[in-house]
Amino acid sequence: MLHLENLSFSVQNNGQSKQILKNINLQIERGKLYGVTGPNGSGKTTLAKVIMGILPHTEGHIYLDGEEISGKNITQRANLGIAYAFQQPPRFKGLTVQDLVKIAQPKLKNLSIRKKMRDVGLCPEDYMDRDMGSGLSGGEMKRIEIMQVLARSAKLAIFDEPEAGVDLWTIQRLVDIIVGIYKNNPEAAALIITHNRNILPICDELIVFEEGKIRLQGSQAEIWPLIRDDIVCQVQDTCRGEEII
Repeated sequence: MLHLENLSFSVQNNGQSKQILKNINLQIERGKLYGVTGPNGSGKTTLAKVIMGILPHTEGHIYLDGEEISGKNITQRANLGIAYAFQQPPRFKGLTVQDLVKIAQPKLKNLSIRKKMRDVGLCPEDYMDRDMGSGLSGGEMKRIEIMQVLARSAKLAIFDEPEAGVDLWTIQRLVDIIVGIYKNNPEAAALIITHNRNILPICDELIVFEEGKIRLQGSQAEIWPLIRDDIVCQVQDTCRGEEII
């Protein structure tokens, strides 16, 4: 479905070019759930933004279903079936939750919107007309954004650290929803950027980034035993108030 060929991304830093992504070659197939992990600053979120078209790659090619989409913008890629859930969802003061979902999927009826709200643990009576400004918690924002992605029925959904800033119950609920829709779905695939030791083992394939490159890639059975101890250490460091990699 999605094929990245020799993909690179560079930025200018004090007049010098700094390479963030280095010749990434990756094949994403329908019917699979992909877990992407690795140190902070290793290029995971940059990769997601390049796929979505938020950042323009500097070298290489991106193909979706055999069509090169390198020159297409965010809207065009979204129309082709790519969806992206941010690590920190943007807030839109003046728009209601219902407005935002209808922007994502204009044909969605109110009854379907209510069902999708319940799917992500939101009560429609409380949230249909809630303003998308500063009054919503981080967990509520995460649920709403994931609901948007699910409403679009995207062929490729990218979730950037869905566990960030939400409680354990919400994490498990959101993971169950994502897995239920995208794992073994012959028409779609999902890519989850995460450090969470409860999410990575349920993915079909794992991709480990390091310094802008793919260090490891393979099935969960192959890769998880190699990185499990590192992930557990990261979680323990977080509990002690240290930053995870």
